[in-house]
Amino acid sequence: MQRKAYVPGVAALLAALLAGCTGSSGSGDTTDDANPGQAGTASAAAQPGKYRTLPEPCGALSHDTLDSLLPGITELTDEQQRETAYAGEATLTYDTDRKVGCRWKVESAEATDHLLVDFERVVSYDTSASDDSQAETLFATKLTAADLPEPVVSVSSDVSSAETGSAASPGASSSPTSGGSPSASATAPSSTPSSSASSSAELQPRVLTDLGDEAFLDDVLSGSGSTAQQRTVTVAFRTSNVIVTIEYEEQPASVGVVPDSAEMQDRARKLAARLANSLAG
Repeated sequence: MQRKAYVPGVAALLAALLAGCTGSSGSGDTTDDANPGQAGTASAAAQPGKYRTLPEPCGALSHDTLDSLLPGITELTDEQQRETAYAGEATLTYDTDRKVGCRWKVESAEATDHLLVDFERVVSYDTSASDDSQAETLFATKLTAADLPEPVVSVSSDVSSAETGSAASPGASSSPTSGGSPSASATAPSSTPSSSASSSAELQPRVLTDLGDEAFLDDVLSGSGSTAQQRTVTVAFRTSNVIVTIEYEEQPASVGVVPDSAEMQDRARKLAARLANSLAG
């Protein structure tokens, strides 16, 4: 009680000042609260992805599809073995809502074929990033890890340009160009190799623009001439917050036989298109 009575004039002045500061602070709080844009941005949750579940992978492929990818299935005479081959084997997973897959392996007289189909549903735990953007980031990591080569310019277009240029120059038909390239008459027989080079460029590992939101294809041939060479074609694509990966491998039974790149890529891309359509539906 004695502290209350001490210099009452000063105490009253301090009380008035404090009251004024409190009122000013209150008006400042009102100003902050009147800025809903900033608060709304901080509290708004990112949009969830389109997909909340995943398909059952071992049942996602029809028998006809498996017949085309794994020709050895049709060679199996035992009905039980054939059904087991069609059924495939589910990959290990700890959450079927987030990641599922299935493997098939079939041997034939000509080769052993392996097929893996993997589905991954991406969920963002960051409220500032949507499921789709998180999936896009993850897919970019997969693309970087694939280490695709730089696109190859078609040789046939270069030859056409050289031929056009030589036709426009009166002396070009009888002498090489400044770069040492042969004349139009000399390059004519090379049309077949140019076509082959163009075909090779079309089959190189590359980004695909006609599959899902984004996609790529990888094609790797391992082994050497002294051992059976194995080709692995990988097609991966993203649609919304789901990433699908297909790995298709073939190893011939005979040394010196090389799995056909064009055929394997065609089969893998057709499968990817079917899966993309089933997800879209």
